Amino acid sequence: MKGLDIVELSLKAALRAVGIEYPKKHDVSRVLLRMRTRFPAEFAVEDFARTSRELVDLREPAMYGDEIRMISSTALFRREQAEEVLEKARKVHEACGVLIQALRSSEKRSGTDGK
Repeated sequence: MKGLDIVELSLKAALRAVGIEYPKKHDVSRVLLRMRTRFPAEFAVEDFARTSRELVDLREPAMYGDEIRMISSTALFRREQAEEVLEKARKVHEACGVLIQALRSSEKRSGTDGK
């Protein structure tokens, strides 16, 4: 799975975890920012929204390259850029996992886990 997809799916899972239906598009930054109060303070909404926007902008060239100039996607990006994207994806994914686990634990403690 690509870093772009990891960020998108992780953020959509986080939105669902706090009871927000996510938009049916790749970039969820607007809804993240609009609903920031639904997230705990330690969840870096602004950073993750910025990451979402940045990576959506890279999505097409990363998949298809520059078709007009006939440059492949591998020629458009340096290794350092790929490593940077993967690091951002790791941070988003880990933070979303922590958020979801915290919400599950809270539900179990309060008896609202649906069981």
